[in-house]
Amino acid sequence: MSGTLRVGEIFRYAAGKDPVPPDVDGFRNFWHATDTPGQKRVLLESGINSIAEVQAATGPRRAAILIRSSPWKAGSEQTPWHDVFSLEVGHVRYFGDHKPGLAVPVGETKGNGALLRAFERHRAPTADVRRYAEPLLVFRAVRRGSSPKGHVEFCGVGLVERAERLIQWAGEDRDTFANYVYDFAMIDLADEDDSLDWRWIEARRTPGLSIDEALKLAPAAWREWVDKGHSALPRVRRRVARSRIVKSKDQKPPVGSEEAKDLLTIYQFFDNRKHDFEAVASAVAGRILGVGASYREGWLTRRSGDGGADFVGRIDVGRGTAGTSLVVLGQAKCVKPDTSISAEQIARIVARLQRGWIGVYVTTGYFSEAAQVEMVEDQYPISLINGRELATELRSMANEDHDGDLLACLEQLKDSQAAIVTERRPDEVLLL
Repeated sequence: MSGTLRVGEIFRYAAGKDPVPPDVDGFRNFWHATDTPGQKRVLLESGINSIAEVQAATGPRRAAILIRSSPWKAGSEQTPWHDVFSLEVGHVRYFGDHKPGLAVPVGETKGNGALLRAFERHRAPTADVRRYAEPLLVFRAVRRGSSPKGHVEFCGVGLVERAERLIQWAGEDRDTFANYVYDFAMIDLADEDDSLDWRWIEARRTPGLSIDEALKLAPAAWREWVDKGHSALPRVRRRVARSRIVKSKDQKPPVGSEEAKDLLTIYQFFDNRKHDFEAVASAVAGRILGVGASYREGWLTRRSGDGGADFVGRIDVGRGTAGTSLVVLGQAKCVKPDTSISAEQIARIVARLQRGWIGVYVTTGYFSEAAQVEMVEDQYPISLINGRELATELRSMANEDHDGDLLACLEQLKDSQAAIVTERRPDEVLLL
């Protein structure tokens, strides 16, 4: 008998694929939770796993596509890209399955082909087409014990919001190759206590049930999206206010990890020239703030008389007469990775913000929980980028543009910003 999948729950994905025991090794059994009598088992063997289509009376339909991300493989020659999970704001950035050396054209691999076909239905203009759209059930591998294999975390239900073709590098010869990257919109499951009822997927797999009968078992947010389409995404996207408070241990890379080594490298690179760190902070802020919007770097401020801001940027949202721009004031703080940033330190940049401006604080350290609580409760328009996020973004930039060489990436960012130090007023960035 199947059950529910709760967001954030860890499942045992055992090699034996036995659906009988509800629990295995102290974790809920994935095979038990997703068992559908009379149907083949759903799998997470690949990154993109499509459940086979069924031939229903109204035509073929696919119950779901299961997505598996393996963070422990990220940065390797086989998997040089890094998937990005921002579940608190309902966003996942996921790379497709094309790899160097494949003869099949990009977009026609099994996984990319499935997601691109799903994307067509996810962006369909009519509810008649959207009701057939397959949901994405997103998982990521997690380490439990000494092995990174055998356990997966359920991350929720999503749909393809955007698909982009891009060039990547990988392999022993560092060859470039084309691939697709997808932005998933993760839907709100608040009405279902942050859980997915597997009976919905079972119903979609049952040829004798109509698509409308199956839709009755779908999450409320999914049904609203089917009815209203893309315009409903701001209302049905997952939002978790409490998750904005991140514990200090989760802002630091695990001791001894590659992330920890990267962060120490970044700190030591700028330890005796901390003003140069502002260039890196500006670039990282642009990558993070640019998700879902258009970010433009402005300039770095001079060492004296900066009035609490280290760099200036601009966010453009919308287009034409429906667009607007926001000034971004940034603070950069290169400190030892185990250093806490207090509310008083953040207040320096917050005090400079005017109407229509936002702040961003980038550090190699971490933000105290008290500081985060104050920022959330007072609803300050500021983004806090901790050391772990900084290291992750810079590692991605190094992999994408510098053949994995982090030091070369840092040197290039420092040198590229050296000529744009100025004393201009922040609002002048709106004129660029």
